[in-house]
Amino acid sequence: MNQDFDAYLHNHRAEHLDELTTLLRFPSISTLSEHAVDVVRCAEHLAELARTIGFENIQLLQTARHPVLYADWLHAEGKPTVLVYGHYDVQPVDPLHLWETPPFEPTIRDGKIYARGASDDKGQVFMHLKSFEALMKTTGSLPVNVKLCIEGEEEIGSPNLPSVLNDHKDLFAADVLVISDTTILGPNRPSVCYGLRGLAALQVDLYGAKGDLHSGLYGGSIQNPLHAMVELLASLHDKSGVIQVKGFYDDVEAISQEEQDAFAKLAPDDAKLADSLGLPELFGEAGYTTLERQWVRPTLELNGVYGGFQGEGTKTVIPNSAHAKITCRLVPNQDPVDIQRKIQQHLKDNAPLGIRVEVTLQDTGKPYVTPFDHPTIQLASKAYAKAYGTAAAFTRMGGSIPIVEAFAGVLDIPVVLMGFGLDTENFHAPNEHFTLDNFDKGLRALCYYWLGLEEALQSGQAAKSE
Repeated sequence: MNQDFDAYLHNHRAEHLDELTTLLRFPSISTLSEHAVDVVRCAEHLAELARTIGFENIQLLQTARHPVLYADWLHAEGKPTVLVYGHYDVQPVDPLHLWETPPFEPTIRDGKIYARGASDDKGQVFMHLKSFEALMKTTGSLPVNVKLCIEGEEEIGSPNLPSVLNDHKDLFAADVLVISDTTILGPNRPSVCYGLRGLAALQVDLYGAKGDLHSGLYGGSIQNPLHAMVELLASLHDKSGVIQVKGFYDDVEAISQEEQDAFAKLAPDDAKLADSLGLPELFGEAGYTTLERQWVRPTLELNGVYGGFQGEGTKTVIPNSAHAKITCRLVPNQDPVDIQRKIQQHLKDNAPLGIRVEVTLQDTGKPYVTPFDHPTIQLASKAYAKAYGTAAAFTRMGGSIPIVEAFAGVLDIPVVLMGFGLDTENFHAPNEHFTLDNFDKGLRALCYYWLGLEEALQSGQAAKSE
């Protein structure tokens, strides 16, 4: 049977890449209202793909913004049910001039497919559909029951999915959740992600005079909001990278020695990493390794600082406002709302004289960690090993998928993060791409996973009852 699905995938590869190209052409940018119709059209296209494979009960569950695609195949009597989550929305494409080829005109070159959404997350969602198709076409059925939950708002923080899950608990009920929206360690270095950092976002606006003022007439006699912003933002860290917000680290727990030892085995060469990023050296919170900083330590980053004259040449003006965008990546036990409020208080307490401070609390997402000795996690490692020919490592990821914690909380099921992207694939940036070697091997890894899932879940239940 394994040979059958492998041959099917090999024989239909060109067809599958054509289908992926069609999916990637939809400019399903969820954050831009002018693309709302494109988002819906993309959801409808995925629904039709699912229908042609054999999925049933297909619905586009409406939300306040973009729909959630639900579909299922529930004919494996007495077998467990897997819920597959992904997203069909994508990030904006700015700056457009940095793209070598248009973002919604997919191009294959050097063994990679280039397009917005190629890696994050249309390419990986598409792999799930094709893995189920391969098993259906070669065996006539699936080894487990399957439900799909593919949303159109992940890139804007999944604001409506939690309410959809709460309103349709029975519809989405399953034994395990599998997500492919993460990365592996590197080319032919598969890895199973068992933890994600959370998210807390804020907007900071400083206001001075009622309007821009001549810097010669008023300079030196009033507060300049840009000066104030620089001073205020500098107060957030010390020179060694330690965050200075009162109480920021209160709920952070040290990782186990077992995890520290595992991270040490995976440690990158810091000098090589810096060189690959075009940096003279790395920098981060003192006292921690690079992987610890990236995976298990919280951060506070400035994502944008702006204000005043931005045009060519000089304009002798004191602007009346300055602005900054902040996001934090959080670790288990940190509450995103609590962190937002602590930062908000810090900004107000440390505001320079002569300005007004406004802080807007924005997106949040809770961190998530699952035990990496769970049988469904271990099965992922085995499936990777079969497809890639090398053992998979266990990692955490520095990024956030805010909805993961909501799924775990509402449905009370283990979550398996089984991604196939690479950190170098420019997701969220110009020239996003997906490596076709991981497309090919990932399809096979998923098929191995579905074939072994029933036994893994039975093993987990047996261990739980002992």
